[in-house]
Amino acid sequence: MTELFAYTDGACSGNPGPGGWGALMQAKRAGEVIKERALQGGEPETTNNRMELMAAISALEALERASRITIVTDSAYVKNGVTSWIHGWKRNGWKTSNKKPVKNVELWQRLDDAQARHDVTWEWVKGHAGHPENERADELARAGMAPFKG
Repeated sequence: MTELFAYTDGACSGNPGPGGWGALMQAKRAGEVIKERALQGGEPETTNNRMELMAAISALEALERASRITIVTDSAYVKNGVTSWIHGWKRNGWKTSNKKPVKNVELWQRLDDAQARHDVTWEWVKGHAGHPENERADELARAGMAPFKG
C-alpha cells in the first residue's frame, strides 16, 4: 500500500519580513520513497506563522484527488491550531476564547477547506533537530524566500 507524506516548513527573515514556505511531498511503499515532489513559494512581507500555514495548505491543495496523507510539521502553531483550536474558533464565529478575531483567519479557513477533502493525520517534529525530511522542507522554505530578500 502506498502512503503519502508531506513534510512542511515556513521561514521568515524578520517577523514580519520576507518569507518562504516549502513542502516535500513523498509517496512511500514499504517505507521506501517511490515518488517525490518539492513545492515552494514565498511572499515579500509576511510572518513565519503565515508561511507555516501556507506550506500545509499548498501540500493539501497539490493533491489532485481525495487522499489519506500524513502532514509532518515543526510548527506547534499549525498542528495545535488545526487539530484543536480550530473547532472552538469555528463555533465562536472565528473568534478566540477571548472574543478577539483569529489571526490569519483567511489562511485557517483555507486550510480547513483544503483538509476537508482528505483523511489527514497531523504529526509534529522538533525543527532543526536533524530530521532529514524536515531539513529538506526548511531548505525549500528558505529557497522560496530567497527572491524576496534584499
